[in-house]
Amino acid sequence: MLTFGTDGVRGRYGTELTDPDAYRLGRSAAASLGSTRVILGTDTRESGPALAAALAAGLRDAGCSVEFVGVAPTPAIATIAKLRDVAAAVVTASHNPWFDNGIKLFARGGVKLDDDAQACVERDLAATHASTPESIPAERFPVEPAATGSLREYEEHVSTAIGRQALAGMKIVVDCAEGAMHEVAPRVLQRAGADCTIIHRSPNGRNINDACGATAPSTVARAVVAAGAELGIAFDGDGDRLIAVDHRGAVVDGDRLIALAALDYARRGELRHMAVAVTTMTNLGFHDAMRRAGIEVVVTPVGDRAVSSALDERDLVLGGEQSGHIIHRLHSLTGDGLLSALLLADLVKRSKRPLADLAAEVMESYPQVLRNVHVTKKPGDIEAIIGNELAAERAALGDRGRIVVRASGTEPVVRVMVEAPDDGTANACAARIVALVERTFSVV
Repeated sequence: MLTFGTDGVRGRYGTELTDPDAYRLGRSAAASLGSTRVILGTDTRESGPALAAALAAGLRDAGCSVEFVGVAPTPAIATIAKLRDVAAAVVTASHNPWFDNGIKLFARGGVKLDDDAQACVERDLAATHASTPESIPAERFPVEPAATGSLREYEEHVSTAIGRQALAGMKIVVDCAEGAMHEVAPRVLQRAGADCTIIHRSPNGRNINDACGATAPSTVARAVVAAGAELGIAFDGDGDRLIAVDHRGAVVDGDRLIALAALDYARRGELRHMAVAVTTMTNLGFHDAMRRAGIEVVVTPVGDRAVSSALDERDLVLGGEQSGHIIHRLHSLTGDGLLSALLLADLVKRSKRPLADLAAEVMESYPQVLRNVHVTKKPGDIEAIIGNELAAERAALGDRGRIVVRASGTEPVVRVMVEAPDDGTANACAARIVALVERTFSVV
């Protein structure tokens, strides 16, 4: 049965996530969306149209009207839902490979479902699973996307975040990850005056995130150096995150991007309550930088929903993750890679300094090692199972580092993160913990 991870439901298409699953989810979720009108989009995976059709059929059978807009970035769908005060859904597996897919749900006004709503949907799924069909008739599939100019609504909205022609003459390489930003991002950036070199903008259903985009920034880095560009930006498959590179091809991750945005907001008097929300994965160097700037850091569990909840609870305007999922609440309710790119490029242009200098000065990162251990089944409470061993490793590091071991919310993976004063210590500690995880859990 489907269960929610850190961001919707996700799994391998055809086995872990099927068309009947999508139909069931649509029927079960309808009552929790707060609106009977739903905007629906997909990323560029070949399984997107079939899953969208099944999801739409389930929503309609539960009394909703569904407007299918075709391929669209997740933040675009969320923004349209906010502007129209309706609910939304996106068929996407974000940064995962093409053979995975997933579904992200947004309640009325373009906000992610809260924990109570998700629990309600899961209970209904469990109660009605046996009574729902195992196949969806072809005639139930949505036809061509409605020609309503929905994406133009998003483009107009996101463009207002910076001044007209604010990026005039700025040379930028844009990696669209063969995903949902492949048409929207070039239009918006060029409208802002940027001189754009666009790469990975020819999706074929199976090349999304394939050695490109935010999960493979070395690709855009090479393109930036080759083009002599000022910076490069790389989206993930559904466009809700951003990784940048400077003119030398050096990667600027989400931690530094959030730090730059926080200091810029603070200088302009826009950083509400002088605080920012980030997750447990954020580098210790970020915390040091914010402390020096007099900015409070609110720490949340991993996942944009957790960050978004903290922004709501504390009335904050900025938060995000090291992965580049950044929420600029002055302009959007959800992570938006294109919005983040516009604001970053505008910051660089206004500063009259290269991104390399800005990123180097904003914080000094602690050596951080990230390891993924693929498991056959995601474990439950990892700390309860190997907590004693982890406590010993943490004691050895003391206050000079950190260890985070957690089950991924989107994949059958245990993620190990170690920060330490030097690379050797971090790598050695991470190797011991990876070996411990492999001994303890069933690995692939």
